[in-house]
Amino acid sequence: MVASIQYIEEVIDTYAKAAEANRRLPARRGNIVEITEEIADDVMITADLHGHRRNYNMIRQKAALDEHPRRHLVMQEVCHGGPTYPENGGCMSHTMLEDVAKLKAKYPERVHFILSNHEMAELTDYPILKAKKMLNLMFRLGMQQMYGPATEKVREAALDFIRSLPIAVRLPGGIFICHTIPEEVDRQGFDVEFLDRPLEAIDYQEQGPLFRMMWGRDHRAENARAFADRVGARLLINGHEPCPDGFCGPNDVQLILDCCNEKGSYVIVPVGGPPLDHASLVERVERLA
Repeated sequence: MVASIQYIEEVIDTYAKAAEANRRLPARRGNIVEITEEIADDVMITADLHGHRRNYNMIRQKAALDEHPRRHLVMQEVCHGGPTYPENGGCMSHTMLEDVAKLKAKYPERVHFILSNHEMAELTDYPILKAKKMLNLMFRLGMQQMYGPATEKVREAALDFIRSLPIAVRLPGGIFICHTIPEEVDRQGFDVEFLDRPLEAIDYQEQGPLFRMMWGRDHRAENARAFADRVGARLLINGHEPCPDGFCGPNDVQLILDCCNEKGSYVIVPVGGPPLDHASLVERVERLA
């Protein structure tokens, strides 16, 4: 059954409000959100959800943003995965993207949904094949099941929201949060100029710096240290990499979180106080359930 016109208009309006909140965020510097002691006590950091509804609900419960008015929440990658519509097999994860937009609209200065490769793939129509299924197509089928003739209007609003997303979040003490890190930074270098200015169409092209930053899986210590140095960080918190245990620390610079399995994990980092070292950061990791 196609959603009502009223509901469709509400979804489009929510995406517009969330996109505007991203673009007008006072703490945003270029494509990086700079969280300081002046605006936050702590930050809850999560990772890939891929439509995992239980873990999304647990994140909201653990964050308890109404009870912690100086807590910020960082989220990433909700598209592609989770339940499907019985009628056409379409992916229902578009509803989670809508819910994230609602959360951003409700807490415009404290919820930060950062750009990830699967959202970028929707924005650029970059094909992702997994388990013999074209994830982009399944996502589109899900939207068509929900919105029928209005699908393209809703999709345009969703893509504008994705286009508005920041790429990273920086915390005091040298902590840098982004979806993943580029490969071969220690050998090839990496131009971070695009982090400081509005993105252009050319920035989304395959194999450019932004693409490399969304898709890399080079977790060698040398590479992680080289990237951290490029962005002026001591520690990196990422997603992207599947972690059966919910998290991993592949080297002495990175913490990788995963929220799309039964052991989904998160970390709450204080803003201010003595800087955390890698071991202390890993010790702060908690399970969602």
